[in-house]
Amino acid sequence: MSSTVKKLEVTFNPINKNNTFTCGDTVCGQVALEVAKDCEIESLSIKFKGKAEVLWTERHGKTTVTYHSKDKYFSFKHYFTGGGKEEGDEQTLLPTQNLNTYSNVVAPGTHVYPFSFQIPFQDMPSSFKGSVGKVVFLLEATLSRSMRINKRDSTKINFVSNVDWNSVPGLMTPQHESKEKKSILFSSGTVAMDVNIEKTGFVQGEGLKVVAFIQNNSSREIKPKYCVYRKHSFFARGKRRLDTKNLFKEVGDPIPPSSNQNVTRVITIPHDLEPSILNCSILKVEYRLRVYLDVKYASDPELKFPIIILPAYQRSTAAAPPAAAGFGFEPFGNPNPPVWGTVAPQPPTEPQPSDPPPPYGAYGMYPPMKDFESNGPHHHQLIIIKFCRSLITILII
Repeated sequence: MSSTVKKLEVTFNPINKNNTFTCGDTVCGQVALEVAKDCEIESLSIKFKGKAEVLWTERHGKTTVTYHSKDKYFSFKHYFTGGGKEEGDEQTLLPTQNLNTYSNVVAPGTHVYPFSFQIPFQDMPSSFKGSVGKVVFLLEATLSRSMRINKRDSTKINFVSNVDWNSVPGLMTPQHESKEKKSILFSSGTVAMDVNIEKTGFVQGEGLKVVAFIQNNSSREIKPKYCVYRKHSFFARGKRRLDTKNLFKEVGDPIPPSSNQNVTRVITIPHDLEPSILNCSILKVEYRLRVYLDVKYASDPELKFPIIILPAYQRSTAAAPPAAAGFGFEPFGNPNPPVWGTVAPQPPTEPQPSDPPPPYGAYGMYPPMKDFESNGPHHHQLIIIKFCRSLITILII
């Protein structure tokens, strides 16, 4: 027996080439419902929610302990037809484009239900998926019918946090560490390194410059090596779960025995490296730069530097006028329905300290003459006319 409901699908419209969203952006989309024959439905809804969650289990003897924690950022639910009273959701009944109510009886064919949500202006981490934790921003459509199991479809959006990284202390502060190792096995002498990096925060795709002064007072050559690794930390029930992974390594030129060298290395941060997450209470995404010397037959001396990976868009939006930061760009004559239950921030009416200077042609190049100001804007025209008449009279005479 064929099913009455052929398809239930939720999709959204990208707003940029990276297919990312941030706080204040409007997520517009549609729910497509295809039925084979007349179908009566109890409710059809679309939910938009954002949450962080961690979950893992551990064995302690014969006991399995579950560690679980969740942060809920928002949950909005729009009904096209029907309705409910679910706790914790902001609910709205959406009208048709003609401001009528959707019918609960659907004729055969494909029906499209448009919707829109505005992402709240609040501090939220970027989308993320780790081994035992995730940050998810999800659109979920639900179709309910009498005496039938609910039918659902969902899709995730890629959210990038617009956290004010300028408020993070030490983001632009240079870092410096040094280390010396003595009594090298199967070799005599010592090795030492003094390492500097120019700052702590780096944008995706940016070059991380490492400057090191290396002393090789041993009888063997040594090689400077560089490794960037990430740390995923998950927290639940007072316990921490740690997951580390080396991301990429680079090897410098060998330094001969009994010599000193200044070594500079520029490590390019990959464009697709996930941004740091420091604004979530139950999980963190952190990065470290490890600089070490490869010494044969001995443990390698090493130095570690914390680094923060910033989203690439931070570089371009940092110079944008503040008034445009909360609005985004929408096509003229947007056919999508209005966003329910949210109010976009209004641009400042008075000049702000961080506003850009006015355009070159915004004001006159020369100050107005006092006579013009006191006698009206057209007084100079009368003076010119009188002067011309006097000149004509003199020529005739």
